[in-house]
Amino acid sequence: MYILIVDDNPSLQFGLKKVLEEAGYTTFDALNLKEAEARLQEYNYDLILLDWMLPDGSGVEFLDRLRSEGYTKPVLLFSSKSEVSEKVEALDSGADDYLEKPFSNVELLARIRALLRRDATQKQSIIAIGPMRIDLTRRLVTVDGEEIALSAREFDLLEFMARNSDVVLTRYQLLEHINRDFDTMAASNIVDAHIKNLRKKLGRPELIATVRGVGYVIRKG
Repeated sequence: MYILIVDDNPSLQFGLKKVLEEAGYTTFDALNLKEAEARLQEYNYDLILLDWMLPDGSGVEFLDRLRSEGYTKPVLLFSSKSEVSEKVEALDSGADDYLEKPFSNVELLARIRALLRRDATQKQSIIAIGPMRIDLTRRLVTVDGEEIALSAREFDLLEFMARNSDVVLTRYQLLEHINRDFDTMAASNIVDAHIKNLRKKLGRPELIATVRGVGYVIRKG
């Protein structure tokens, strides 16, 4: 599960990332709305944690615009504002939930689980791209109906790319997703090796396209 944290407080960012990653989530961060906008072009997130007041604008207004553009993923808005009218404003802007600062990590994680459960009931557990089917629940991949045996890392990499289909992902982004040993990331060719193995196992090398000088992409069309 991929969570974007939009908050201008580095200390809070650090604390949230630590708590969420220990709970098994993959986190990304943005310190302002401009960075959040750029992040939303890079990934398809499962959830956004959005602060109300940011250096370059209002999180509520930003969310209202996202919803008007058709963005449907769950958003948890948090703020130090405690008035009922302000909570109503947050929910009316399209927030799925509102959490008042300061909040406990236990409550935050419970709210996140609830939002993700709600969203999971509204989306398919199968990603279908051409002849390929990825069953996220069973962690099973088939091509033309034939089951493909993948390692855990290969499945994680394929799922990540499929969830972000039509988005060109750099080798660094892909490596960051599957490898937490950041000291060896620059010299590692592990992504190219996994892509080579995936193409061979899938039997359809055209499913994963190389973008020369950048990285890889799975295209729907």
